[in-house]
Amino acid sequence: MELTAGKRDDGIQWGAAASFALHAAAILALLLLLPKAEPPLPLPDDGLSVEIVPQPVGPPIMPEPARALSPEPAKPEAVAPQAQRPAPVVDSAPAAAMPSVTPIAPLVPKPAEFVAASRLFSDKVLADPRSRGAREALRGLAGGERNLQLCDLEALEQVRRARPDMRPDTLAPYAMAPEKVGGNSVEVRGGAFRSKGKWYNIQFKCGLHAGSGKVMSFAFLVGDAIPQGEWQAHDLVADDGAADQ
Repeated sequence: MELTAGKRDDGIQWGAAASFALHAAAILALLLLLPKAEPPLPLPDDGLSVEIVPQPVGPPIMPEPARALSPEPAKPEAVAPQAQRPAPVVDSAPAAAMPSVTPIAPLVPKPAEFVAASRLFSDKVLADPRSRGAREALRGLAGGERNLQLCDLEALEQVRRARPDMRPDTLAPYAMAPEKVGGNSVEVRGGAFRSKGKWYNIQFKCGLHAGSGKVMSFAFLVGDAIPQGEWQAHDLVADDGAADQ
């Protein structure tokens, strides 16, 4: 029995050694079969050159020492006792020192302006066969009187064309103020014309041609109606016996 046990121990030791040898041989074989590591390939040269520029050496910059903050003065108490409060400040500056405000003047309506005639009608009116008597009457006048009558005729026709609501039939150029006749011009500042039995203020400026005596320019301004109470003082009548046309 003892011999058998000794042989058994020898067999176990031999088997363990044989197993270890087999494992070592297998590991060695695996290591031989693995591919060998190749050395790393050198990086390609891209041709770029790098230059290192040395920085100028200067004195070392010392950090600025931190300034100590000065302590703030103690603030007075926000609320003073009632007895120590200062009296309110009163503005004693004189009133003249204050900026003055210029009052805005009320808007004054712009006075009406003369209307310059774009067309002249006295020649056309006189050329009408019904104006034969007026043509003959003008021939009998000379100088300023003829110019005044011709401008009066132009004024009546201009009002008739500009104011269709009116039917002027008579004009008194000197009713409210004397007219001004000189050379080749006539200016009426206080004239009056009658329309439908009522009288209205009118002003006009008339220019005439020196050679032919025809009206060359005309501007006028129709005013308000003249109160009936003023008619008698200016020799204005409502009807001279002829019906308005």
